[in-house]
Amino acid sequence: MTAPADVVRVHATGVARGLMQAGGCVWPCALGRSGLTRLKREGDGATPRGSFALGPVYYRPDRGPPPRTGLDVVAIDPQLGWCDDPARCAYNRPVRLPFAGSHERMWREDGLYDWVVVIGHNTQPPLRPFGSAIFLHLARPGLLPTEGCIALRRADMAKLLPRLGPGTRLVVG
Repeated sequence: MTAPADVVRVHATGVARGLMQAGGCVWPCALGRSGLTRLKREGDGATPRGSFALGPVYYRPDRGPPPRTGLDVVAIDPQLGWCDDPARCAYNRPVRLPFAGSHERMWREDGLYDWVVVIGHNTQPPLRPFGSAIFLHLARPGLLPTEGCIALRRADMAKLLPRLGPGTRLVVG
């Protein structure tokens, strides 16, 4: 496996497009539909700027083996969700479904969450309503904008994941 990168950088090339760099590799990526922000708020559609820890990596075991990476890897099951409801104590944390509050369903049919890296935005501890479910996930065809996440094509994510380890920082800005 490739040695983990110390830093993975993302910079915008347009409102909802960017480039991700890890070592000598550069990949196009999708950003939030509202671009980048320093003042992330729930539902604003923006990708937060800053320096973030990464992990764990969630994956769909019915769609392939665990990805090769230096980060912790967790299998997604149909009852896994992620709370995005600022009124709930579980805000910006994984939850078991069914869940009464607003949440992301991690077991998605569209394949976007077949591989998901948690970006450590607003996690230690989560503060309401400063953004939740900020992930690095697989992109829609055409690298369409996200709701605030960063998205890569599957082939590019397969090249990035082995470069990530527990000390890797994601710098967005």
